[in-house]
Amino acid sequence: MSGAPFLDDARRSALESWLKAEAGARTVRVVDEGRLSGGAISLNLAVTLEIDGGPRAGRHAAVLRTGSASGVSASLGKAEEAAVLRAVFATGATVPEVLFIGADPALLGAPFYIMRRAGGVAAGHRVVKSEAPQRDLARDLGRQLGRIHTVRPGAAGLELLPLPSPSPALQSAADFRAWIGRYAGTDPVLAYGLRWLTINAPPPGELVLCHRDYRTGNYMVQDGALTAIIDWEFAGWSDPMEDLAWFCSASWRFGRHDREAGGIADRADLYAGYEETSGRTVDEAAVAYWEAAAYLRWAAVAVQQGMRHTSGTEPSLELALTGRMLPEIEMDLLRHLDAVSSKRERA
Repeated sequence: MSGAPFLDDARRSALESWLKAEAGARTVRVVDEGRLSGGAISLNLAVTLEIDGGPRAGRHAAVLRTGSASGVSASLGKAEEAAVLRAVFATGATVPEVLFIGADPALLGAPFYIMRRAGGVAAGHRVVKSEAPQRDLARDLGRQLGRIHTVRPGAAGLELLPLPSPSPALQSAADFRAWIGRYAGTDPVLAYGLRWLTINAPPPGELVLCHRDYRTGNYMVQDGALTAIIDWEFAGWSDPMEDLAWFCSASWRFGRHDREAGGIADRADLYAGYEETSGRTVDEAAVAYWEAAAYLRWAAVAVQQGMRHTSGTEPSLELALTGRMLPEIEMDLLRHLDAVSSKRERA
């Protein structure tokens, strides 16, 4: 990625002094290895920490993660995101360990955290290239999600995550309507989808910590094995079926529509792994509801990303192209609602 380095001399010096105090070290040296790919909502910087003295002495390959110039309504602040990641790490799920949290925006211009760097690739178009279905990977991703969903409201450090009201489904429908703004009333597909979500909303049920962006592209794979689940800026309390639906929605198959679980395998593989560790049975009707919600959520993000570009707040080809994906997302929504309707008629 071109442009001036994020860690200029002043920022690097301030960060090294802060890390020295946080780590109880004699000295800390930060080596900037450049920006990592992805991250339209966050900036991800590869760094190596050389820590001399203290309990974390040694050389650490890490990622410094901070906010971009602007964000979307659903995204957490970086201090909150790091608190979520620490809670999930404690469950034994395959997520990066958070090393340091910088909540003071004065230090680098925005709150940030530093986590261990995982090996492998995350790019969806590369992950789905395998000729044979990656059934073991899908099953492991299901198991990991089951572990993540053991985190419940009341967990230490997560008190600031708001509880959905009056239910996850109705809260989501209201949020999407607010995020979409004027398009909720002027775009017929979005208006129809929002109405469908409201009419068909399931009653309140169990609340768990959901990743809310659990999909191919947000996990790292090396030699066919999972190395890390990443990008936690959308995490929050919700219905556990929401994460399964998001993973299986057509938006995140990267062209491999024959493999409904994230373009890598069948839903059955993901579901089987999930049931191994979650202690619950997958509710396919609820997954179908939340898959409809997934298209509305992705549409809301596309609208907001496009507006970040067109408003001049953050001119970006990536954001502009995301905004132009709205018709494709709407078509996926309509196809899905038609399939749900047909299934109900046959039942």
